[in-house]
Amino acid sequence: MSIPLSFNQEFLCMFDQGDEQGPFGPLYNIVGGWRLAGKVDTDALREALDDIVVRHEALRTTIVRTPGDQRQEIHPASPVRLEVRDLSEPDHAARARRAEELLIKLEGGHHGVEDLPLIRAVLGRFDEEDAVLVLVVHHTAADEVSMQLIIRDLGVRYAERRGHEVAPLPEATRFRDFAVWERERYAPSVEVAARDYWRLQLAGARITGVPTDHPKSAGVAKTTAVHRFRVDAELTSAALAMARQTRGSAFMVLLAAYKVFLNGLVGEDDIVVPTLASGRGPARFQNTVGAFFNFVPLRTNVSGAATFREVVRRTRTTCLKAYGNPLPFGQVVAGAPELAASFGADDLGVVAFQVFQFPALEGEDAGDVRISEIRRRLLSQSVSTDIPDGAMLQLDIDPASGEMLGHLGYNTNLFHESTMREFAAGFVEVLGPLLRNPDAPLSRS
Repeated sequence: MSIPLSFNQEFLCMFDQGDEQGPFGPLYNIVGGWRLAGKVDTDALREALDDIVVRHEALRTTIVRTPGDQRQEIHPASPVRLEVRDLSEPDHAARARRAEELLIKLEGGHHGVEDLPLIRAVLGRFDEEDAVLVLVVHHTAADEVSMQLIIRDLGVRYAERRGHEVAPLPEATRFRDFAVWERERYAPSVEVAARDYWRLQLAGARITGVPTDHPKSAGVAKTTAVHRFRVDAELTSAALAMARQTRGSAFMVLLAAYKVFLNGLVGEDDIVVPTLASGRGPARFQNTVGAFFNFVPLRTNVSGAATFREVVRRTRTTCLKAYGNPLPFGQVVAGAPELAASFGADDLGVVAFQVFQFPALEGEDAGDVRISEIRRRLLSQSVSTDIPDGAMLQLDIDPASGEMLGHLGYNTNLFHESTMREFAAGFVEVLGPLLRNPDAPLSRS
């Protein structure tokens, strides 16, 4: 049986060089960490992990990348590798850092896309009642929402394996069914109004590129590093307040500030910033694990905007129209052929933008174990999970501290560490005055 690729899987193939770089390489993973309070039964945990692979076939799916014969192949379920490590640490205050150091180490590890199943686990024990669980999933098989589904389902299956009564999990539609639905929904023969919207919206546009330190043609060895930083609680509160005032979201407000920052950095008024949207489609796929995310280019012209509030208003309009016209990125590019030119430019890198605001999993019971998500990441790292091309600026709103935690991942063949530190600091420097006085005259680039 030939199973078609989803459009996102097809998009990833655009960056495939046929080697171990990029989205099919051993560093293109998504990694999540959780603290486990209580005595963990490793046998029950192994069995629960195996249950997840049976339930979600994306975790046992490979992509045939042969030109002209690209497709999904679903494989039988196989056992998940669970590694148990001794992280004995008597100082409770030091355990959060030890947990983050474990996450960093695993994010820099190699996990092949052909090594099934595409999920592996490490359990680090601080003592008999305190542990950290890290799940590593190849990014071709899961996205951020999928990681939340996996840990939810794992907690339920673990509790069942331990003999506890739990509510049944909702049905999980297969990812292959999503691919079929998507192919039918956006088939070339089907009239899709969103195609006209994006063709007009992006006419003559190209994604805004940032000057790189190294040309791509220099052949500098590539890794992906991460610079982490904090945005204080005062600015975070101001961003949330402005989102309420403008009937928008924190993402819209922070994206508007990022557009003002890019305007000053590159001297262009017509700013096109890519972000990642859920792309999950109908409700029946809300419990499905898979790589659903869709690349969405958000175009806003800041020319003539007198105040930051006006930029927020324009950005909000951009976002609402984009959300109302979902379309796979490949079809967006087909209607706007100049859009992706910055990806091919020798001296430019694309810095995508995301904001995470979903609540962390705090103290969820899984039978006799309590699960809490590790969201507070503060340590920078020289090797992390791969970004196929360019950089990604992510802001995670931390409900516990009221701060925003910044994560700037970047390709080291394009950018120096010092450049990325300055990039992040420059964004925060611009963000402060904009949020503190959004109605002040906006200085022009």
